[in-house]
Amino acid sequence: MTSPRLEIRSLSRSFAGRRVVADVTLSVAAGQVTCLLGPSGCGKSTTLRMIAGVETPDAGQIFLDGREVYGPTLTLPPEARGVGLMFQDFALFPHLTVAANVAFGLAGDKAAKMRRVGELLERVNLSGFAAKHPHELSGGEQQRVALARALAPRPRVMLMDEPFSGLDNRLRDGIRDATLEVLKAEGAAVLLVTHEPDEAMRMADEIALMRDGRIVQQGAPYNIYNTPADRAAAAFFSDINVIRGVSRGALTETPFGAFLTPGQKDGAAVEIVIRPQHLKIDFDRAGRGPNPTAQDGTAARGVVTRARYLGRESLVDFAMDFDGKVLTASVPGVFLPKPGTALWLMIRRDRCFVFPAD
Repeated sequence: MTSPRLEIRSLSRSFAGRRVVADVTLSVAAGQVTCLLGPSGCGKSTTLRMIAGVETPDAGQIFLDGREVYGPTLTLPPEARGVGLMFQDFALFPHLTVAANVAFGLAGDKAAKMRRVGELLERVNLSGFAAKHPHELSGGEQQRVALARALAPRPRVMLMDEPFSGLDNRLRDGIRDATLEVLKAEGAAVLLVTHEPDEAMRMADEIALMRDGRIVQQGAPYNIYNTPADRAAAAFFSDINVIRGVSRGALTETPFGAFLTPGQKDGAAVEIVIRPQHLKIDFDRAGRGPNPTAQDGTAARGVVTRARYLGRESLVDFAMDFDGKVLTASVPGVFLPKPGTALWLMIRRDRCFVFPAD
């Protein structure tokens, strides 16, 4: 069985008595991109810095290709770990040319260095930029130079801390895709830190969702999005609607009909979570009243309080008749009903999540 390129076991770190990283364990295979995803302050960057060797763990172990680089009796310095680093600040040397920046830290004779520099500049589509200086480049071009420099020594592991956060939104998607293509071609194990779910979904083979210093869920993007571990995990990826109820006999009655709530204790409060795109507006009903269907259950009436158009979709807020609370529906294209309009809503039974109430 092949060892993972990067493996960390029970990594922990505290600052001033506060646990910032708590018992984090994960592994990344060669050629795999794993995103460490979570809100600011959850311990993502500290985890990355410990792997790089610029922060010392309080406990745990770090392995590269099955070889321990940090443990109770061993600490390899950063330069001995074979790890590439990319941070938010590209940290290019302003007095050096693009070629010299990429070659910085490369070992070997000058001809071999220049061959590697030329190969990487071509790969990041900057072949004609070797003689330029960083101040002559756009933000996206600087990002690609930083990527080439980090990859130049052929690191076994690439660590990336919010590397796209300083880029213009219009350029970001293209730069992400180009970066991913280069990283895959190099075959390094990539651990990317980000607080943006869209970035993680776009780039990752696997997502490790982090909260309060711990990994709360790990898996493929599809599974993380469609089978969230809890309400907070669901809410991190998108807006959510929440309907509360009480589970009795593995069923919870709501104004939208009964929902299966297996595994919940009898009499336990539960939350039924639904994303706006799965809250359906019944345009055919047009005020004719509730009419249960097998898949969508019972319709409930709401009154429009606000509608706004976001380009690809419209978001419509409804004050529901049954409790006055607001639920939000997402409708493809342009749909802007006037405030005060009454419509019937249904919930997709197959796209809702049930969690114990907080």
